[in-house]
Amino acid sequence: MPFDGPVNFKHHQPEKIGVLITNLGTPEAPTPSALRKYLRQFLSDRRVVEIPKPLWWIILHGFILRTRPAKSAKLYESIWTNQGSPLRVHTEKQLSKLSEHMHSKLGKAAARIEYRYAMRYGEPSIEQALDDLRAAGASQVMVLPLYPQYAASTTASTYDALSAALCKQRWIPALQFVSGYCDDPAYIDACVSRIQRHWDKSGTPDKLMLSYHGLPEFHLQKGDPYFCQCHKTSRLIAEKLGIEKDYVLTTFQSRFGRAEWLKPYTDATLKALPEKGVKKLDVFCPGFAADCLETLEEIAVENKGYFMEAGGQQYNYIPALNSSKAHIQALGGIVHKHLQSWLSRSARDPEVCRREAEQKRASYGE
Repeated sequence: MPFDGPVNFKHHQPEKIGVLITNLGTPEAPTPSALRKYLRQFLSDRRVVEIPKPLWWIILHGFILRTRPAKSAKLYESIWTNQGSPLRVHTEKQLSKLSEHMHSKLGKAAARIEYRYAMRYGEPSIEQALDDLRAAGASQVMVLPLYPQYAASTTASTYDALSAALCKQRWIPALQFVSGYCDDPAYIDACVSRIQRHWDKSGTPDKLMLSYHGLPEFHLQKGDPYFCQCHKTSRLIAEKLGIEKDYVLTTFQSRFGRAEWLKPYTDATLKALPEKGVKKLDVFCPGFAADCLETLEEIAVENKGYFMEAGGQQYNYIPALNSSKAHIQALGGIVHKHLQSWLSRSARDPEVCRREAEQKRASYGE
């Protein structure tokens, strides 16, 4: 199989730097057929489900894809916007504002940078985004998965997709891959700013819950740093807010199946808190860079119901960082830090490249 590459590549075109931000993904529409396609791709990832493939194939195709798409479609329909999927809408805004921020920060040098976003599952794919960057002349690419805390099922899966796409290309670009930023000071500041602004308007609750996406417990036992990084983020947020660590609850949501997952569980904790005297609660999800089904429906609606039914009096979901100014500044700082070495090198003069290309063609008798 021939390697991918543009036809009649022009060696004198200006070299660009590519910045690719990625997130988990979203179905194309809140319909059973769209959910079936999305879930098939998502749940077929060996990083996401580490069950022997033959057994999992039977479970996935014999049961899950027959029943879950219709149920999930109804949930997605409840959060869908006129612009489409919230995750995609927020990601597009993040990319646009990141580009604007970097332009103001870098001045003329910003013209050397091309920005794209991609989804690990669904569209636009990582492969398509890399093709777009290559067509734009990017010979250096920085990839920033929007997962502050590293996990094999998210960050490493993104790297798998990146590697699979690059295996098809003739010219592999220079790469920088950000594997996480759980303790980045600007990211922590952005989380704190989000929480503090809410408190300035609504007052402080009895407790603050920081809910992260869950993982099967055996991931921790096999060395995945996710659990530890989540707790580190929680500790740094509490310190920056100037509150006691006991005031903050770190929990894990969105478990699937019957296996033991990281604890404490968000839903179980919410059901138990009112009996312990916690009547007013705020919930923030530091691990989600953009609001999506897991925050807008699971946390803001379903889990709120658990708390209120158990005797809670006030429950507030604090929105994800999304495209807030502080978040864009944090992402911009991460991007700038990783691009400094590339930006410090002068871009090659296109005219010099053109003359060199002509001389080489002449030497080959073209």
